[in-house]
Amino acid sequence: MLVARAGFRISEIGRVVEREVRRSGFSVIRDLSGHGIGRTIHEDPRVPNYPDPAANQVLTEGLVITVEPIIAAGSSRSVVAKDGWAVLTADRRPSAHYEHTLVITKGAPILLTAA
Repeated sequence: MLVARAGFRISEIGRVVEREVRRSGFSVIRDLSGHGIGRTIHEDPRVPNYPDPAANQVLTEGLVITVEPIIAAGSSRSVVAKDGWAVLTADRRPSAHYEHTLVITKGAPILLTAA
């Protein structure tokens, strides 16, 4: 993912993710996002899966982030189930969650979750 290197803005990641998902006929769940990882697992910055202008932080060398698109066959909205834990698409269509952890470098990112 060449947009995930030092000097690029986080919003560029979301732009590329959403473009590729839409190109395949699906949508991204906008309520959920990737995040930074540091001393705890869920830290700033928030890494949305769509081009959010508020995600204007510049990626810096050494930053560790997750890119976590939740891809849906229907609605891009989500709801929390009655159990208070499970997250479903608003229209109950199928969805899938992918997550990769990256270390940002001046060149290509280091993919920590490679198979």
